Amino acid sequence: MTTVNKEEIQKFSAIAEEWWNVNGKFKPLHMFNPIRIEYILETTRDHFNIKDNSNEPLKNLRVLDIGCGGGLMSEPITRLGGKVTGIDASEKNIKVAKLHAEKNNLTINYLNKSPENLDDNEKYDVILNLEIVEHVEDLQLYLKSCSRLLKKNGIMFTATLNRTFTSFIKAILGAEYVLRWLPIGTHDWNKFVKPEELESLITNLNFQIKDVKGLEFKPISRKWVRSENLSVNYIMSSIKN
Repeated sequence: MTTVNKEEIQKFSAIAEEWWNVNGKFKPLHMFNPIRIEYILETTRDHFNIKDNSNEPLKNLRVLDIGCGGGLMSEPITRLGGKVTGIDASEKNIKVAKLHAEKNNLTINYLNKSPENLDDNEKYDVILNLEIVEHVEDLQLYLKSCSRLLKKNGIMFTATLNRTFTSFIKAILGAEYVLRWLPIGTHDWNKFVKPEELESLITNLNFQIKDVKGLEFKPISRKWVRSENLSVNYIMSSIKN
């Protein structure tokens, strides 16, 4: 039993050197990051009732970033004080992430592993599943592994793409073929997950859905914003009961 899709891993390993090029193949994620960080920080602080107004409000929390890639989320969460473990099934991604963290004097525990292979004794306060569930081989096993690794009352963030006609037009045709924001073939529309499907899988694992928000790109401001529109990108926060 594995969550690793070898074709997906090879696809991202081939462009691993691009992770920290803000104008490269991962430019959309660099543009996407501020709204994701803002949402994760606000929701985490609200859930754990964190009043700390320092630069490190997450300093007492253990965070697991699954499918961390080159560390685009692991690094800012570490800067906010989180004790981060970043895992990825691509050895090349982990090498890039480790090197970049060292250059920036950041202590991050990077591991070339998938969640089902992590030690049962390791438990986390926060789990990040960001733009990863649409690339895994066995979603049910993946989420079950997340549940096993999350502490009771821990919070999990899952960001992915909805399987709609709109997402096919915008995320596949628009982002990959027209705007060339992403390499062609980055996404398989059939593996996109509807919010109600994700909610069903998560609640069956004894989670309570805290919040679901759409994430929309505004062409005029060239920024991503939160919205109630879940038709393309969305992020779901859930609490382990």
